[in-house]
Amino acid sequence: MQFGGPTFVLVIIAMSFIGWIITTAIRARHGYPIENEWGGTTSKLDNDLKRQNDLLESENEMLRSKLARLEERTAVLERITIDPANRLANQIEELR
Repeated sequence: MQFGGPTFVLVIIAMSFIGWIITTAIRARHGYPIENEWGGTTSKLDNDLKRQNDLLESENEMLRSKLARLEERTAVLERITIDPANRLANQIEELR
């Protein structure tokens, strides 16, 4: 085999490809994150992580609803605070 020939280049490419496949298989088997060709990573999903993610999503939804209620209350308080005193007094008198 000649070192400058096309077969040598093809052998080097095949060896690097086989090495990449073996490395990826070992990493996947042992749970390490696997890199894709664009630099991102993919890892095994764990049931505990999925459950924790579901709990966090439900807590997030609860906090969003709380925040919406607080925003409504704040709007009412701002309206009461900014309202001129005589207008508010007139409304109170109308309610009596």
